[in-house]
Amino acid sequence: MNKSTLITASILGVLGIILGAFGAHGLKELITPEAQQTFETGVRYQMYHTLFLLFVGSTNYIKPKGKKIILFLTVLGLLFFSGSIYGLATNSITNFDFKTIGFITPIGGLLLILAWVVMFVDFLKIAPKNHSKTMNVFK
Repeated sequence: MNKSTLITASILGVLGIILGAFGAHGLKELITPEAQQTFETGVRYQMYHTLFLLFVGSTNYIKPKGKKIILFLTVLGLLFFSGSIYGLATNSITNFDFKTIGFITPIGGLLLILAWVVMFVDFLKIAPKNHSKTMNVFK
C-alpha cells in the first residue's frame, strides 16, 4: 500500500507541475485572468494533496486499511474537485459545458476532507507508550 500511495503521489505531482505550467503559459492567451486563477486553485489543491499522499505513504502511524481509504478518497476527491475546476476554468475553449457537472466540485472537496478525517481518526487510535518507569518523577 505504501508503494501504491507513493507512486500515485509521484504521478499526481508530475501532473500538477505539468498542469500548472500549462495553466500559466499555455492558457494565458485563451482564458480570462479569473479563469486562470480558478485553474490555479485546482493545481494548488492537487499539489497540497500530493504532499499529503507522500506523507501518508511514508508514515507508520496510519494503519494499512486507513492508508487504502485515504488513497481512494484523495484520488477520487482530486478527480472530482480539481478535475471539475480544470474543466470549469477552460469551459470557454471546450465543446463540453462543464457547468453541467459543476455540482461534483463540492463532492470532491468533501471527499478530500474525509481523507484528512480518516488520518485524524487513525492518529487518535495511536496507543500511548507506557512511560510509567520514566515518568515516576511526576507522581
